[in-house]
Amino acid sequence: MRLSLSSARALHLAAQGLLTPPKKTAAKEDVLSTIRQMAALQIDTINVVARSPYLVLWSRLGDYKNSWLDELLAEGKIFEYWSHEACFLPIEDYGLYRHQMISPQGLGWKYNHNWLKENAAQVDEVRQHIHQHGPSRSADFERKDGKSGGWWEWKPEKRSLEVLFTTGEVMVARRHNFQRIYDLRERVHPQWKDKRDLKTQIQCQTQQVLQAVRALGIAKASWVADYFRMGKLDTKIHPETLAKKGLLLTVKIEGWEQEAYIHPSHAEALQLALDGKLKPTATRILSPFDPLVWDRKRAIELFNFEYKLECYTPAAKRRYGYFSLPILRRGAIVGRMDAKAHRKDGVFEIKSLHLEENTRISLAFVKDIAKAIRSFAEWHQTPEIRLPASNSEHFLNLLQLALK
Repeated sequence: MRLSLSSARALHLAAQGLLTPPKKTAAKEDVLSTIRQMAALQIDTINVVARSPYLVLWSRLGDYKNSWLDELLAEGKIFEYWSHEACFLPIEDYGLYRHQMISPQGLGWKYNHNWLKENAAQVDEVRQHIHQHGPSRSADFERKDGKSGGWWEWKPEKRSLEVLFTTGEVMVARRHNFQRIYDLRERVHPQWKDKRDLKTQIQCQTQQVLQAVRALGIAKASWVADYFRMGKLDTKIHPETLAKKGLLLTVKIEGWEQEAYIHPSHAEALQLALDGKLKPTATRILSPFDPLVWDRKRAIELFNFEYKLECYTPAAKRRYGYFSLPILRRGAIVGRMDAKAHRKDGVFEIKSLHLEENTRISLAFVKDIAKAIRSFAEWHQTPEIRLPASNSEHFLNLLQLALK
């Protein structure tokens, strides 16, 4: 089997729920289905526009209630843990991550054994506090060391909570104003029993590789480990090995030397792609932490889109802006915009908008982009749209007319 690159993109978009525009009014169950489809929904707190997990869901569902994500967490239908990074995950996948909790040494800075050993008494105090008083936030513990906080200056109780979270002793029971509220694992997820439910680590990792290929739709072997940050894959769980066992399909992509892998659940979509009948029609604004672009190397190889999040770059060195959002249009990533939602004023400010080189501008192109921006702004409840300068003044003038 041989696929064109454009058909491979279409298969990838179909697997990610980004092939076609949302076709119905979303319900809470659709939020859960979308998380299951992606297998992981990355969490990030930056909120110049909607925080990333809510934005990723909007890209696929259109208008929906942000509160549904919080409700699903409180209902125990999803949980939080380290996956690609900190992620919301389907609760039925809890067992796939249990080995990391039991043996978290491979999680890098997220688990510091020496700090845990030196602060065992402090960690136990936090553990006992939750046991006695129930669900707790970091804010419930008064800071006593005089420091101001910040990523690397967490108060000891916050660090203790994170250690207990990483080792699986506590889980995030719910969030309030996006702040985590922790409780003991046996109270948040009482259905789980290690002795009854825990599978071998190789079984779990095999399932994760299969999940990654399914979520990607089509994957080079080099893309697979990054999806759940699995590190170097053992030969037993390498896609090539799983394909030989009949657990994955293989296909050739024009211009690629390596074979690509496809999950059997996508067999019907693969046939449509082979027949040239899988057509991308969606135009959506994406989060920088969308699975479509979170692997920057994959974004280059599949979409020829070179992307860097510049919020960690000094302002004077930024090229595209603090929090530039990729723009997906009909199977191609055609540009990026740096935006800010001024919610109190009802203003959606586009600080910069850049199109990719050699982008063909047509009236249909402009209408698609304008419709996506308008929908995005209205979802933020910021109906007034302010446009910036652009690397294409012609496009900007057309866009201004289309948005009126």
